[in-house]
Amino acid sequence: MQDFQDIFQNHVLLVAVIACLLAQVLKAVIDFAQHGKINLRAMVETGGMPSAHSALVTALAVGVGQAIGWSSPAFAATSIFAVIVMYDAAGVRQAAGKQAKILNQIIDEIFQEHAEFNEDRLKELLGHTPVQVIVGSLLGALVACIAAPAY
Repeated sequence: MQDFQDIFQNHVLLVAVIACLLAQVLKAVIDFAQHGKINLRAMVETGGMPSAHSALVTALAVGVGQAIGWSSPAFAATSIFAVIVMYDAAGVRQAAGKQAKILNQIIDEIFQEHAEFNEDRLKELLGHTPVQVIVGSLLGALVACIAAPAY
């Protein structure tokens, strides 16, 4: 039971999760500013501004650097992990979203006369633009720096 309680004493983990949650809340705020209505679904959807994945992994890497040291193997590992996650968010997942959009258009055109075809549309907003990834990363670093005294 003590091991489970120790998880909630891990400040690096908590700060990373807070950065992620803050990014998700900011997505809803930005969506409200753009559309003028509250969309709570924006807080749990992938994609959009800012990247919650980038905020999480950057806060994790910065937190590890602050807590253990910038020259530690743990900081090196979390930094490489962060780069891979951010590359995936802006590259592979963004491309998958573009492919989903094209497939949805093809399906709409081919099956517009067939009402019996009622498959769900593919999710188009999967990845992030480079700007969304950078803003998420900056948010994660900022949250980790503000929380630095907790380490």
